[in-house]
Amino acid sequence: MSSEPKSVSVIIPALNEQDSIGLVIRDIPKHLVNEIIVVDNGSTDRTWEVAQNAGVRVVSENRRGYGAACLRGIASARNPDIIVFMDGDYSDYPEEMEQIISPILNGEADLVMGSRMEGTKSMKALPPHAYWGNRLATRLIDLIYHHRFNDLGPFRAIRASRLRELGMEDKNYGWTVEMQVKALKRGLRVAEVPVRYRKRLGKSKVSGSWSGSIKAGFKIIATILELR
Repeated sequence: MSSEPKSVSVIIPALNEQDSIGLVIRDIPKHLVNEIIVVDNGSTDRTWEVAQNAGVRVVSENRRGYGAACLRGIASARNPDIIVFMDGDYSDYPEEMEQIISPILNGEADLVMGSRMEGTKSMKALPPHAYWGNRLATRLIDLIYHHRFNDLGPFRAIRASRLRELGMEDKNYGWTVEMQVKALKRGLRVAEVPVRYRKRLGKSKVSGSWSGSIKAGFKIIATILELR
């Protein structure tokens, strides 16, 4: 890793994750990060209380949507060099954060995505409709933008300076793919590293139902096409 110290902020969007958010925070390698921000996206359970009791900063974003929560977290971060995004449902393995940020620290990449497709048997961790929707979206990106991603996974890290250049706007399901497509168009150095993935605790707001998956799928495809 680079000898130059880098400040790292972790942003965790959360909506009704009282059973999992404490486990996520517990497993984050604290020696690697400077701050952890949980963005409560309008929870009606004890998510806020559990996160606050775990000793992290909790901020509120009442506009529902994954992208809206991420944008609120970015605005709340204390001038980091690197921002890590991860889910609050304990589907990611927070202890793998070092392999996510290492390519950035080593000067090899600007944006690093954790690839569930490479790191685990995703057909078992993801519902079939989510798995094949992910494959379709990455194939479409390849056809239009000539870069083959393996995943649209939420566990990722990016240089804060380059993130600002992207002008992120999506408030909902298109957030992850917007970042990846804009990174390609801006000429960012992108990389994927294998990460493990497990079934989330609780029901997914997106892939937990066919209707949620269909809405997310349409939004993702539309975002890919609109950014041409």
